[in-house]
Amino acid sequence: MVIQADLQYLNGVDVYGIDGGKIGSAGQVYLDDRTGEPEWIGVRTDVFGATESFVPLDEATLTDDRLEVPFDRDRVRGAPRIHAGGDLNPADEDELDTYYGLGPDRGHLRKYLVTEQPSRAAPITGGNAAGEEQGTSSR
Repeated sequence: MVIQADLQYLNGVDVYGIDGGKIGSAGQVYLDDRTGEPEWIGVRTDVFGATESFVPLDEATLTDDRLEVPFDRDRVRGAPRIHAGGDLNPADEDELDTYYGLGPDRGHLRKYLVTEQPSRAAPITGGNAAGEEQGTSSR
């Protein structure tokens, strides 16, 4: 499970599937507006980074240099196309929850936090649900 303290390590990290194959690289992270915990991540799945698929972080694991998710590349690439870059609306989340076989009523109104940055080394901060500045702790 990925937690708040892990956010600074996620930007651009390679994402690997359940079969050990590389899926792509991490993009924006979407937080639960109520808890502030990471719930979704955009994964850039093509060479140019133009295609981004949402993946739930419920069962994802962050190791030293990679994020492992319990899905294979085809499953992630086949996810419903949702416009990245802003809040996910409840209908988008319901569609993603259904696609990934997640339980109903997981909450709604996620907001992105992590934006593209060239290095994993620098801490990442961003706005929370109230639009306030929010820091992350070091690992």
